[in-house]
Amino acid sequence: MNITVIGAGAWGTALAISLAASHRVTLWARDSAQMVAMRAERCNHRYLPEIPLPETIELKADFCAALENADLAIIAAPSAALRMILQQLAVYRQCVNVLWLCKGFEAQSSLLPHQVAAQVLSPEFHCGVLSGPSFAQEVARGLPCALTLASSDEIFARSTAQALHHARLRLYASTDVIGVEVGGAVKNVMAIAAGISDGMGLGLNARAALLTRGLAEITRLGLKLGGRPETLGGLSGAGDLILTCTGDLSRNRQVGLLLAGQHQLPEILSRLGHVAEGVYTVREVHRYALQLGVAMPICEAVYRILYQQVPAAEAVADLLNRTPNLEFS
Repeated sequence: MNITVIGAGAWGTALAISLAASHRVTLWARDSAQMVAMRAERCNHRYLPEIPLPETIELKADFCAALENADLAIIAAPSAALRMILQQLAVYRQCVNVLWLCKGFEAQSSLLPHQVAAQVLSPEFHCGVLSGPSFAQEVARGLPCALTLASSDEIFARSTAQALHHARLRLYASTDVIGVEVGGAVKNVMAIAAGISDGMGLGLNARAALLTRGLAEITRLGLKLGGRPETLGGLSGAGDLILTCTGDLSRNRQVGLLLAGQHQLPEILSRLGHVAEGVYTVREVHRYALQLGVAMPICEAVYRILYQQVPAAEAVADLLNRTPNLEFS
């Protein structure tokens, strides 16, 4: 298969490396200087230093040239860039099979990625989301990983998952696009909360409680939006939540750790140098929770810390002092 990965950040580069052994892969980035450097060094020093790029991966900065003869386009860009890239694909029109990797809601509109795609792309496009517990560095190094590929078109989901699947990258097909996208988005907010908890030294008991109650919040919102409970308890829900909340490679967890250390958000984002989707996702989750009447106290606490300048210690104290309730209610 001819695959074009749109976006040469950490995850796009890692997936290109993983797929290059079995497919003809082209990696595209808007920054031509980055492409020149990567061609010369055969490495993405900014995002994946010390991991070599296979010689078979083509590196291009021209969008149309990168998509020439592509059977599948994989969008590896933040949620904020998804609409723009889809608009470019809609004009190009020669590649009609599209996957996206972003995990979040579109700012202001609060749309999930598949809803953005439905607004931009014509019905001839076959689309889906690839999501699940995955750190780019580990995938690039060839360590085992399992993901969910979801599409409303079951034939496309099954055939594409089968084509991309290999021993180190196990793919499972699904038709629950909403469940996969909600799980992938909201777990980033929970990872910020987990970083705050760990940064404040609240202990492993607290972390376990936070993950469990966090999954309950993700599930409540996911079901309200039309997702399925088994999806939210699967790889793209519980699996991604566990990884992102406990793994030190998680950018969202790093945000939480720095917030616990009383660093300010602008400084944190500057230090990271990468997009932490949970910082932006929590605003849209907050809107949904209010609009739909979904109880999401952990997400609410993260929102207050990030956007209402409530000290982390105060927000945590408010959470811990909430009136007890039935566990499943």
